[in-house]
Amino acid sequence: MNILSPSILAADFKNLGQQIADVDSAGAQYLHIDVMDGMFVPSISFGMPVIESIRSATDMVFDVHLMIMDPIRYVEEFARIGSDIITFHQEAADDPQAVIDKIHSFGKKAGIAIKPGTPVSVLLPYLDKVEMILVMTVEPGFGGQKLIPETIDKVREVRKMLKDKNLDTDIQVDGGINDANVMTIVEAGANVIVAGSAVFRGNVKENASRFLKIMGN
Repeated sequence: MNILSPSILAADFKNLGQQIADVDSAGAQYLHIDVMDGMFVPSISFGMPVIESIRSATDMVFDVHLMIMDPIRYVEEFARIGSDIITFHQEAADDPQAVIDKIHSFGKKAGIAIKPGTPVSVLLPYLDKVEMILVMTVEPGFGGQKLIPETIDKVREVRKMLKDKNLDTDIQVDGGINDANVMTIVEAGANVIVAGSAVFRGNVKENASRFLKIMGN
C-alpha cells in the first residue's frame, strides 16, 4: 500500500489542529514534520515544542525529517516527544550508523535521507539497517519548489539496489509532488509520498482524499 505523508511545513499554523484532523480523516497515514536548523539548510522551521504540542491531536504516524547538523545530538529528545519515524540526512552525520543505532535504541524506526546531488551509492552500507530511505526530489530547506526530474531516476536506482538485496524497505520522496507527477514517482518505486502545498493549499481534506485516490488507496 502507498502511504501519504502530508507535510505540515505547508500548513496554516493558525489552523494547524484542524488541518491535521482533516488529513487524518481523509485517510493519510503519516504526518511529515520538517525540522530545519538554519545550518544544514538555510531555513529554520520548528522544533520540539510544536511536535510535542500536536502529538495529542492525532494517532497518525509522526514522520519526522531532521534537516539538521549532527542529528545524533537530538535523537533522544525527538523520540521522547512522540516521533515514530526519525529520518536524518546522510550528509549531516559523521557516523550514520551510530545515528541509526541510537534511533533504534529508543524503539523508533530509522530513515536515512539524501539530497538531489548526493549519489545513491552512499546508501549501500545502510540499506538493510533502516526502515526507510528518503530521496529528496528538491533541494531541502524550502517548500513550494518544482520536482527535479533527474531525481526520479534516483528513486529507480534505490529500488533496484533494494531488490538486488531482497529488501522491501520503504522509499519516501519529498519535494514538488502533486497530482500530475505522483504516479510517475510511485511507478519508479517510491511508496511513501510527502506532499505539502498540494495538500494544504485549498480544501485540505479534499486534496488529501484525491491524492490517496490517485495513489490507488
